[in-house]
Amino acid sequence: MTSIFQRALGADFDRLHPQLQRRFGFGLADGVGCVGRGTMDRVWHGRGFTRPFLALGAKRHILLPQTGAGIPFTIENYAYRDALGRESLSFVRTFSFDTARRWDATMVYNAERGTIVDYLGTHQHVAVDLRPSVDEQGGLVIRSGEQRFHGGLVSVRIPGLISGVAEVHESYDEDLGRFRIKVVVANRRFGPLFGYHGTFTATYVTGDAVPSAVKPQRVQVRA
Repeated sequence: MTSIFQRALGADFDRLHPQLQRRFGFGLADGVGCVGRGTMDRVWHGRGFTRPFLALGAKRHILLPQTGAGIPFTIENYAYRDALGRESLSFVRTFSFDTARRWDATMVYNAERGTIVDYLGTHQHVAVDLRPSVDEQGGLVIRSGEQRFHGGLVSVRIPGLISGVAEVHESYDEDLGRFRIKVVVANRRFGPLFGYHGTFTATYVTGDAVPSAVKPQRVQVRA
């Protein structure tokens, strides 16, 4: 069984740096997880009007309302089968400010659309289509596309005017022996909202047990 990133990238997956192939190449059948630990050189946000927006999202482990430099960072990636039987990949990021902040996401491959769907937060209220690609240096680039809000009986597309468009660049630095990550979330009209960049190392853990803390509190059936 191939990973969700192998399915989304197709033949381009083989163009990734070997360390990125290892990091994003495991799937449900492999019984492997990847835990990254490092430091974000900078965590930032945009102009003052973004703060209430970021604080609201933080309540459900979406977005980051704080800023800082030299912030300890952990990312937990585990492949598991969710309550709906779908292969899911956790992306749980913890930023150790004075108070630890989490940004949770769960990724699922949608075969009908041929894309990865990224469910954000503890209750998966927001679903975002992701378009992964490989750059000329073998780095992974992920850009967000259409976004939808699911809550109760409500299911609506989030207009571009109020949504944040994310761009993620992940690469492997041979000289440092570390992964580099850069994330920028911006609004098409209002500009940059928040982001972070830094480096980390990865440890691969084996076994069938997936920590319950990386799983969402509610699984969203709608894509």
